[in-house]
Amino acid sequence: MKHIRRMGCLGVLLVLAIVSLPVISMIDSADPGSTAPVGTVSDIPGRMVQAYVRAASAMPQMVPGCKGLAWQLLAGIGKVESNQAAGHQIDPAGLITPPIIGPLLNGSGAGGNTSAIRDTDGGKWDGNSEYDAAVGPMQFLPSTFAGYSARVRPDGTGSPNNADDESLAAALYLCGNGRDLTDTAQLRRAVYSYNASNAYVDEVLRWRDQYAALGSQEPIGDVSEQVRTVIEAARSQIGVPYSWGGGDASGPTYGVCCTQGGQDGRLVKGFDCSGLMVFVFAKVGVSLPRLAADQAGVGQRIPASAGVSALKPGDMVFFGNSTGIYHVGLYIGGGQMLNAPKPGDSVKQAAVWSYDYAGGARPLK
Repeated sequence: MKHIRRMGCLGVLLVLAIVSLPVISMIDSADPGSTAPVGTVSDIPGRMVQAYVRAASAMPQMVPGCKGLAWQLLAGIGKVESNQAAGHQIDPAGLITPPIIGPLLNGSGAGGNTSAIRDTDGGKWDGNSEYDAAVGPMQFLPSTFAGYSARVRPDGTGSPNNADDESLAAALYLCGNGRDLTDTAQLRRAVYSYNASNAYVDEVLRWRDQYAALGSQEPIGDVSEQVRTVIEAARSQIGVPYSWGGGDASGPTYGVCCTQGGQDGRLVKGFDCSGLMVFVFAKVGVSLPRLAADQAGVGQRIPASAGVSALKPGDMVFFGNSTGIYHVGLYIGGGQMLNAPKPGDSVKQAAVWSYDYAGGARPLK
């Protein structure tokens, strides 16, 4: 039984040695202050992407008057402030180690600061009881983060060195009392309030645009409520680890042993490609078979000869070769899909591969 179950995404191990996916390798490792950002979503750790998406998705409920806060704006700030937590580990709960602590704001000029800022947190978050330092991936002053801590975690356990907590605090800060961030003037004022520099605003917005250009997380065009539910379910799992044989209708699970590359899914809680599909379609009452090859037979089949343009948001998109179907993703429009790519990676958005494209299937009308 385990041997059969693990075959859902087996072939992806073979093809990834040949295919260069646009979201797998970091292109830009320059200083976050670079004036010419080039990169892909992969220069953001998957767990940070998940934190940004969750924070942006929470704003309609937490600040109903706020409009247009995209996760890419949070990513732009995270890039400029901490280079996406580069050099630090982020565990599944979002905890960042070692903590991200900026230069001590003692007026020495380090980090561009020439005005001393006396301690406000007793050294709790920045380790210094005389002066403050900016903390976390979004580089909040301890006093500023404290102002949002109760909204972020009402139980009082919020930490600026937790990716979810800091991202949510940044989203709340940018939204204010209900800014319309689709309005350029209000958007620029929001980012300027974060750091009073027009050059800073320009840099953050350049990175936002760079990330947005890689493909929106939103489905393209009008979609049914069922399709939107499926896409949102997949999007909510961005950053969840790939696990060989992992995932079921309830969510991430431990997988099985073992991939050709050596991953033991029994040690990783997450999804493989077909397990992710089982989970997201269960959200709308569609029970899929476990293997990608079997999923290709569900609903209306869309032949590869029709091209990617024949796909609609909410379709499953397949890849295969002479041995059969080996990979599946969820099409969201604009040539983009959400998928669990391979061992060592995580659920993410990617362009639909042209290599071994095997058409799609439409479980939902």
